Amino acid sequence: MPITDNFKFIDLFSGIGGFHQAMASFGGHCVLASDIDKEAIKVYKENYGIDSGINVRAIKDKDVPDHDVLCAGFPCQAFSKAGKREGFMDQTRGTLFFEVARILKAKHPKYIMLENVRNLVSHDGGNTYKVICQTLHDLGYRLTKEPLILSPYQFGVPQVRERIYIPGFYDPKHVDEPIDISFEHLMSKNENSINSILDPNETDPFYAISQHTEDVLTAWDEFYHGIDIKTVGFPVWSSYFKTKTIKSDFPEWKKDFIRKNQELYIRNKPFIDGWLAKWNSLKGFTATERKFEWQCGETVPSIWDAVIQVRPSGVRVKKPDVFQALVALVQTPIIGKYKRRLTVREAARLQSFPDSFVPDSNRQQAYKQFGNSVNVKVLEAVFEKLIRY
Repeated sequence: MPITDNFKFIDLFSGIGGFHQAMASFGGHCVLASDIDKEAIKVYKENYGIDSGINVRAIKDKDVPDHDVLCAGFPCQAFSKAGKREGFMDQTRGTLFFEVARILKAKHPKYIMLENVRNLVSHDGGNTYKVICQTLHDLGYRLTKEPLILSPYQFGVPQVRERIYIPGFYDPKHVDEPIDISFEHLMSKNENSINSILDPNETDPFYAISQHTEDVLTAWDEFYHGIDIKTVGFPVWSSYFKTKTIKSDFPEWKKDFIRKNQELYIRNKPFIDGWLAKWNSLKGFTATERKFEWQCGETVPSIWDAVIQVRPSGVRVKKPDVFQALVALVQTPIIGKYKRRLTVREAARLQSFPDSFVPDSNRQQAYKQFGNSVNVKVLEAVFEKLIRY
């Protein structure tokens, strides 16, 4: 039976409600939400009027409302490899996926929508994903034959965020027949632009980069324009420019990078010496800021036309087509042309939350919560395929 407006769903490990946003866009009504993060619970309550502050382990089967769709972005844990004779449900016992399976066994909702990190497929040598799929089959759910791995940029949202989606529906008589959910016209990274989610009129000084950060970026922009190559295929480590020897106990990949830095310095010695003198040999820079990674090829003319991330590996400069996954960021990315960082509202847009969504008033919490969320637009695309199958 196809799903209808006003269908009911439950939202396990609900966070700030990425699944809720997606299901509500199809007319769904949330009858249960569950999370243990106090700050996320507050945000969920403010936006949806639902108290999600209940631990899924504490929910008794008899207290779970009837529902049509179970949604869960469950944490990934290793399962037992032993005791197959005990059944797959027993192998998952003690993990949070077991709680999902327990509720499915008790209620048999028509549809399931699960999401997890891409590494779920290879986690624990593939055992984790195998046990999840077999458990769902045992419970009567048909699934896709192959893992469904998708990223927001493929749907026009400029973020690289590969995740595995596990859609399924209850059909115990045909459980061995896989469902076909595929997308014919997925976009490439190059077809995206960060401009699609940026606010060109943002002036809040909170997001502006410091004078020190601007100096660091200006220095490296001058460096890039002064050296004799424009496609820099290795990390630039300024501390190794003048190194004569390479430690023998370094791994080969590191020795190779150091040699390339030495060669770069020798070829560009007059310019680099002058550059170092101008910037006081980078003495005011942190260890991270003395390293530089240009990952734009020849497509971007300047740092100020790129997206910049200051990571432990250095000042990383990337094309302005997509952002890297929010959850992986050590620091909020810098928008070169605006000399500011990504705003909380823009982070929300990267996860396809509407501008009407009220984020956590603590901006660092808000960044974290969006980084931990599921992407609404991808969920919507998968769910639409599932219910139309």
